[in-house]
Amino acid sequence: MNIAKIMTPKVFTVLLHENNTVRQGYEIMKEKGYTAIPVLDSEERYAGAVTEGDFLRFVMETDDPDGKLRERTRIGSIIRHDFCRPIHIDADEDAVINAIIQQNFVPVVDSQEALCGIVTRRKLIEFLAGRLD
Repeated sequence: MNIAKIMTPKVFTVLLHENNTVRQGYEIMKEKGYTAIPVLDSEERYAGAVTEGDFLRFVMETDDPDGKLRERTRIGSIIRHDFCRPIHIDADEDAVINAIIQQNFVPVVDSQEALCGIVTRRKLIEFLAGRLD
């Protein structure tokens, strides 16, 4: 399987950066309607993903009635690095399938851990269904 053929390239992927504020991240997630978004570090490497649950945990665990803490806190401090693990661009078909079973999208990275794009569950199913025809 050529992952590059089925992945959504980075330039067409909604991303956040570790230095975005929690407010900025939440607004982007709300606007786009996603439940999880990939997060990059300052060198454009994949750092993890932030989810609706991460934002909810932040709100529930902080006393921030006026929203000032959401303006000062960075996404990098609330993401879970063990959630939404990436696969390498040269991963085999079994690795892609196993990863997509666990999560709605799979980040694809190169040998430098730079994000290349994502594979969504929908794209993988469409690709596999196309092989049946």
